[in-house]
Amino acid sequence: MDIQGLAAIVTGGASGLGAATAGLLAAEGAKVAILDYNAAAAEEMAARIGGVGIGCDVSDGASVAEAFARATAAHGPARILVNCAGVAPAQKILGRSGVMPLEDFARTIGVNLIGSFATLRLFFEAAAGLESLPTGERGVVVNTASIAAYEGQVGQTAYAASKGGVVGLTLPAAREGASLGIRVCTIAPGIFETAMLKGLPEAAQESLGQSVPFPPRLGRPEEYARLVRFIVENEMLNGETIRLDGALRMGAR
Repeated sequence: MDIQGLAAIVTGGASGLGAATAGLLAAEGAKVAILDYNAAAAEEMAARIGGVGIGCDVSDGASVAEAFARATAAHGPARILVNCAGVAPAQKILGRSGVMPLEDFARTIGVNLIGSFATLRLFFEAAAGLESLPTGERGVVVNTASIAAYEGQVGQTAYAASKGGVVGLTLPAAREGASLGIRVCTIAPGIFETAMLKGLPEAAQESLGQSVPFPPRLGRPEEYARLVRFIVENEMLNGETIRLDGALRMGAR
């Protein structure tokens, strides 16, 4: 799929992986709508890349529907959807203060898993009505999981479960999308330079980076964005979850 001139929606696009992706897609000629829980940050990032910024809580169906309507009004129906919105809480099932509140687990599932599905379903609905491109495609979805889906650590039950759900969603969604000309892939990043990690002391960041076999450093958001671009452009990539982790396999802690 040629990115030039296509409408794209990036959730969680105001920072980190989403911001890098939104910037790269815009540089490739896409009309980008940035959806983010932080509406002001979404608008600020959109102004930088010539897109549109929209406040959105991906765990809320009504919020997603309103955001998609605004994105469509601005750029037309999207051909590209990249889901980067997510939360990464660290909480044990049974900690010093007692059991994990059920609402905390549900919130993580709501944002990371249900949020991915909430956008995917509306994207399917809109893209299904579009004319096929010369490749036979109507659209492509790239979801974001994590290597925690495979090697979740202590304190990551909610996060790993949510990202495992995103991995499990990928193939059946791609199979359903096949008859519509819609591809679905997922990226499972390792340890990347995000706002959360940048808040750690420099020594801690270096230590985390050194745990990666090669290259021995934290991943860069632009490396994630370049993989998104490759998935969009390569029409044979479908139904696959791609690890982007420098061969890292996480230990229990």
